Amino acid sequence: MATIKITQTGSPIRREKSQRATLVGLGLNKMHKTVELQDTPDVRGMIRKVAHMVTVEG
Repeated sequence: MATIKITQTGSPIRREKSQRATLVGLGLNKMHKTVELQDTPDVRGMIRKVAHMVTVEG
């Protein structure tokens, strides 16, 4: 299965609790941290929720 790299580019300060929890669920908790996850519909949905705070590579 394909993988994607997700990098946190925005701060969760002054964001909704659910958006903060989504970042933690993706394994992101600090600025400019990058994680590599399986490209699944669940992960894509989480990315869509916090798209303004992350960048996605391939």
